Amino acid sequence: MHDQILLLPVPRQLTFSTDEYLLDGTRLIVIQNTRPQELLFTARRVQQILRDCCTLDWEIAAGGAIPPDLIGLTLRVDSRLPLPGQGYELSISPQGILIQGSDPAGVFYGACTLIQIIEQCTPRLPGLTISDWPDFPARGVMLDVSRNRVPKMETLFNLVDQLAGWKINQLQLYFEHAFAYRSHPAVWADVSPITGQDVLVLDRYCRERFIELVPNQQSFGHLAPWLNRPEYKHLAEVEDGFQTPWGYRAGSFSLAPVEPRSLEFLRGLYDELLPHFSSRMFNIGGDETWDLGQGRSRQACEEKGRARVYLTFLQQIFQEVRSHGRIPQFWGDIIVEHPELIPELPNDVIALEWGYEAHHPFDQHGAQFAASGIPFYVCPGTSSWCSLAGRTDNAVENLHNAAENGLRHRASGYLITDWGDYGHWQAWPVSSLGLMVGAALSWCCAANCDLEISRSLSWHAFRDASGAAGKAACDLGNVYRSLWDEPHNSSILFWTMQWPLEKIRAHPGAAASYYENALRAAESACEPLQQARIERPDADLIREEFDLTFRLLRHACWRGMFALEEDPGRADKLKRALAADLPELVSDYRQVWLKRNRPGGLPESVGRLEKLQADYA
Repeated sequence: MHDQILLLPVPRQLTFSTDEYLLDGTRLIVIQNTRPQELLFTARRVQQILRDCCTLDWEIAAGGAIPPDLIGLTLRVDSRLPLPGQGYELSISPQGILIQGSDPAGVFYGACTLIQIIEQCTPRLPGLTISDWPDFPARGVMLDVSRNRVPKMETLFNLVDQLAGWKINQLQLYFEHAFAYRSHPAVWADVSPITGQDVLVLDRYCRERFIELVPNQQSFGHLAPWLNRPEYKHLAEVEDGFQTPWGYRAGSFSLAPVEPRSLEFLRGLYDELLPHFSSRMFNIGGDETWDLGQGRSRQACEEKGRARVYLTFLQQIFQEVRSHGRIPQFWGDIIVEHPELIPELPNDVIALEWGYEAHHPFDQHGAQFAASGIPFYVCPGTSSWCSLAGRTDNAVENLHNAAENGLRHRASGYLITDWGDYGHWQAWPVSSLGLMVGAALSWCCAANCDLEISRSLSWHAFRDASGAAGKAACDLGNVYRSLWDEPHNSSILFWTMQWPLEKIRAHPGAAASYYENALRAAESACEPLQQARIERPDADLIREEFDLTFRLLRHACWRGMFALEEDPGRADKLKRALAADLPELVSDYRQVWLKRNRPGGLPESVGRLEKLQADYA
């Protein structure tokens, strides 16, 4: 039985005994802490799972004067325990269950492990002892809510519950223009934004589950939704386009660092945003400022150097953040290209070393930050965006690379990022694999490097004991490998849905046979779903999301085959199939979107699908 228990994260030290403990009768959950209220939510969490799984109603009590024969579970905080912060010890024996930690967070994480055991073993729990603690003090998830898809509050609550159970302790919602700033209503008018009240409610919900909700507002680059509006053009580095490493981009993108009103603008945003968050940290962004030096700051960059102008403005932003009593976080991609400037960073900031490919140089970049004494996080990704179905192999390697090298260079945090570029087309289940694997590796890399990903994903993400849903998700996430190329941070299948037909035909190496192989791989990946036994309240929706993911892949394969088909008869047949498929695909995409997300960004997201109809006319 022991080898059938799937714990997530896998504990670093776990020993089974031949004993067991029978969950029955009327017993007590006893809190032993000088401030028992700190563990009340933890106790209630276990109390609820006992009701749901065992129909037992164990009352919660506090203190040390309760007869042992009445106690079923003891939750104890003991700062004298030889455990790192957030660590816990869990023991199950015929005499009962004991969870003790050096702090309340540790007891909570011990309870999360106990809950997983109860869900899989009730009513007879195996005798065991666990001693466990995290590799990284900060283990976070950053969710993109600014690329069309803004989740409903219920969706966020469910995500927080899941992440807390996986021992994640930090959450960031990535804002460009998706927060409802009352001083700037025109910017978010069509976005269905996160409001101040939403943040206050979510912040409290997170804190109960030992998750820190960290504010995240882009403050330099990635401000196109603001700067492309006439009323903000005076703040932009460029107004009419600029060069990027990948070609020309129209419009505005970054704040002009030499424009004094840029800091005034940011000050106003911070004054309104930050009071809603209890966290003392603040991610100010600062990545990918490609247009710097191509507009208003051209002369300053020519005289002082582009990197110097960047760092000077970044330091001014840091000062604004400090004035609000916060610790600045910032994306480290620009500064790491100028390692001679890293020592000039203040040591009260946190650099976020991000990279999303399997072999990103976390080792090299981590060494640079560590050598300068600058605190930093490693920030891998879920590989879900620009993919349709994910990129399983890349995600796992990227997440492991970040954990291994983050530990080597003593990173203080591990932040899993989940983006939504070009319409946020990936359905919610597509991101689950990266979130789950990242949560496990950030807790204990050594114990989770050989994680049974398919089985663990099936149970811990989808509540499917058959293993079918997890296998389908993993295999769908590897369909991208059937194509002739693996472009940076994306898949050919995704771009097949975004590119004009002419660009597909012109791509070196493109052939219809690759799309035929990908279609067979997608069909094969979905076959196990017929045996799936998903036991979640949203089981029907998860099935719809899997179905939508397959149909997006299928349409991409048909589209690629159509673009490259040389036989006129077969090409016409494919075109008619695409023309018939697209309206239903668009309709179902809308319906699935609205079940978890707000309506604001849907027209823009689905519009990227609708425009394909012109190719099939």
